[in-house]
Amino acid sequence: MYFNTTHQLDSLIDAYFAHIAGEFHMDETTPAKGRKAVTPSQKIWTRLPEPPTISGLILFLGMESREVFDKQERRGKYAAALKRARLRIEAEYEKKLHQHTHGGAVFALKNLGWNDKDKSDSYDALPKTLKISIDNNPPPIAGTETEVAL
Repeated sequence: MYFNTTHQLDSLIDAYFAHIAGEFHMDETTPAKGRKAVTPSQKIWTRLPEPPTISGLILFLGMESREVFDKQERRGKYAAALKRARLRIEAEYEKKLHQHTHGGAVFALKNLGWNDKDKSDSYDALPKTLKISIDNNPPPIAGTETEVAL
């Protein structure tokens, strides 16, 4: 691992997110001689942006496996910093849910523990059998709406 303190880890995590943002410079095009036309600057990428990933973060931090990361995140002295880093990655995937093609983000979030079903609204909680009984003495049929008792 490339860190020995929580401060170093926080700095590395920030560096990871800065690294995946990519690098670019603005190409200031100059108008032709004698012309005053303003031309817009163009963004020239020297390194393209990358999506954030747990595996990418683990490699950037110098850890040898997801198991090491998971163990440190669960009960290591760096747990709080690693949980915040995971949350930053989840936030990026969550933003992608608002795009037209969000299948990859859904897949990633499910692998990060998200669930697309509300457990409190589950049909599994409903009874599996339905009892029907026939009443041989039903109430008389109402002639008008005012005769109906609720």
